[in-house]
Amino acid sequence: MIVFLDGILDEKEPTRVVVNVNGVGYEAAIPLSSYDRLPAAGQRLRLLTVPVVREDAHLLFGFMSGEERGLFLLLTSVNGIGPKLGLAVLSGLSARDLKAAVAQGDVKRLSGISGVGKKTAERIILEMRDKLGKGDLMEALAGGDVPGPKQAKLRDALLALISLGHKQADAQRMVKDIAPQITPETPLEDILRKVLSGRK
Repeated sequence: MIVFLDGILDEKEPTRVVVNVNGVGYEAAIPLSSYDRLPAAGQRLRLLTVPVVREDAHLLFGFMSGEERGLFLLLTSVNGIGPKLGLAVLSGLSARDLKAAVAQGDVKRLSGISGVGKKTAERIILEMRDKLGKGDLMEALAGGDVPGPKQAKLRDALLALISLGHKQADAQRMVKDIAPQITPETPLEDILRKVLSGRK
């Protein structure tokens, strides 16, 4: 099985690349998110891959990150999702946005991707929610917290609240309400105490 290609980027287009590995050109289909991270043609490239072998074709799908590759494998394990549709989903949403859509049960967002209908979106959410780790889902939900030097501390507080059973929207509101009084040095326990006691 071809796990990655390490060579020179010979050609690149938004949906495909050709990588020259020791004089042999390998063509791989890629999502738009990976295209954005490609080096210039003629530069060295390490592309993670997933081969798909069929009776009528040998296909190669490429990714610039392990996270994208992992999500592609999860997507294609969903009943009715083939590699081309899996690639379309990753082209339509970033890895973080896809995880957030799954975590939030956002059928509308997923069904807005070309080729994904409402039933397919519901199936993606149902099957991927079980396969994604709880940590992945909580990280995705925490993706929209307050920017700046306090981000890591506030993210930790948000994840802690979600793990305690608070709904994502409520947890975000609670953290943002006390954000002005928090510094990067504030202990997490103090942040949670303030949030849960309603003190600012």
